[in-house]
Amino acid sequence: MQAASSAATAASGLKDMVWVPGGEFTMGSNLHYPEEAPAHQVTVDGFYIDRYPVTNDDFAAFAAATGHVTLAETAPDPANYPDADPALLVAASAVFTPPGYPVDVTNAYLWWSAVPGADWRHPQGPHSSLESLGSHPVVHLSWADAAAYATWAGKELPTEAEWEFAARGGSKSTEFAWGTELEPSGQHMANVWQGEFPNVNNLADGYAWTSPVGSFPANGYGLFDMIGNVWEWTGDWWAEQRRLAPGSASCCGTPSGRVNPSGGTRQMSVDPQQPITARIPRKVMKGGSFLCAPNYCQRYRPAARLPQTIDTSTCHLGFRCVVRRAGPS
Repeated sequence: MQAASSAATAASGLKDMVWVPGGEFTMGSNLHYPEEAPAHQVTVDGFYIDRYPVTNDDFAAFAAATGHVTLAETAPDPANYPDADPALLVAASAVFTPPGYPVDVTNAYLWWSAVPGADWRHPQGPHSSLESLGSHPVVHLSWADAAAYATWAGKELPTEAEWEFAARGGSKSTEFAWGTELEPSGQHMANVWQGEFPNVNNLADGYAWTSPVGSFPANGYGLFDMIGNVWEWTGDWWAEQRRLAPGSASCCGTPSGRVNPSGGTRQMSVDPQQPITARIPRKVMKGGSFLCAPNYCQRYRPAARLPQTIDTSTCHLGFRCVVRRAGPS
């Protein structure tokens, strides 16, 4: 496997990667969800980032070279879930299941189902396939699956700050990656939900689920699908933004809290409101997905962020990678 990894690293280089020069920007937002606040100044060094999210074709090459089996393809170990019904401990992943009628949008269990047999090769369940989806973002990956691919490719997962800086495309503080309006002059800028989520999608942008990468305009850095299509894993452990902002009691301090910040800690990332046996560490995911709508989850913005447990995979979560090295001279 090491030989395959080395070969992939040498072959991949910086193909389909974009240099982001780094700089200072306003990270977070005081105008939307509480987990985005407070907005604060952050500086990141320059880095290379994938022009597109990792696709099904990309991940298939990795799986073929390494024999990697994803978490969604593996039955959970009962020892890790002592309170669970053993009958439910089967290989599965979370799939969006539209209810078809108005529901309470505060209860996500009304449209999410753990579907046995759903995985990256079967994105909508065991009877689906990747036919015609090679250029779509790969989904149903746990954080460890994304990290394994990144290592194989000689890359890393971006920090939240790197990801947000790149998503802004050179704009330091605008609400959307492309400006101040979700649909400027009526143009769809990203694959998101149009209509009343979760039961009515009028498909005005042409897509009910994922779209081929690059289907919508690039941002100012020439990056595609930073917003919408699929959420993206980052390398950072989750922490509330107020605990990461410079000057906070739990921040790593100034100036290290402002320059190339790298999130919280594994221990800090767990949800203390969960039962002890369900306190799974969480990573930050960014960018929103095809399920974000004006009436629900308005997280199709660079500042938006959510925690995701590292043992979770879904039909709307993928990733892209970075390389940290000197840029073009």
